[in-house]
Amino acid sequence: MLTPDTLQEKYSARRHEIEKRLDDFARISRQGDDALLSELSFCICAANSSAEAASKAQRELVESGLLFSQDAPAVSAVLLSSGVRFHKNKAKYLMEARKELFGKKGLEKTILTHEEPTMLRNALADEISGLGMKEAGHFLRNTGLATEVAILDRHILKNMAGLGIIARRPKTLTRKRYIAIEKKMQRFCEKSGIPMAHLDLLMWSEETGRIFK
Repeated sequence: MLTPDTLQEKYSARRHEIEKRLDDFARISRQGDDALLSELSFCICAANSSAEAASKAQRELVESGLLFSQDAPAVSAVLLSSGVRFHKNKAKYLMEARKELFGKKGLEKTILTHEEPTMLRNALADEISGLGMKEAGHFLRNTGLATEVAILDRHILKNMAGLGIIARRPKTLTRKRYIAIEKKMQRFCEKSGIPMAHLDLLMWSEETGRIFK
């Protein structure tokens, strides 16, 4: 867990790796709808499941072509075999998300309508089934569309408590509480000189031992 005494030293050690990973994310938004839908599948699968299970499901859905099909039972089977929880619901969410993001409305229109990052995150959380505040921010960060939004999972909240940003890890997160904690993280980032996306990946790597996503 990060502490005020170790933060800057550990950031310096990881900074180059973090910047490289964020550059990888930034390229996804320039690779077209298929790449965006692929990353969206990861974020939907990652909710209440491990990143490793979500990544395995993402890879298998893309390689099999099922990500772009309407075969919900087959998609559900891939999620189940990958270790993704709530696989039936998430298969349905993926079918719906493709229509929402790349149908008549389209992701581009949503982005143009909500240029401010937190408003865009909130809009996606409202409009896309299976995306809450955390995973909507996760999707935006992982595609390079926004880097100033918090991804408040248990790893991040644990380290925020260790750094004194919050008093303790909350048991539940309402939208109001999520936004309040996000603002505290934004103020800490400004004070420490560490960008939010950098701090998020640093905290995550502190718990998992690697820079992933």
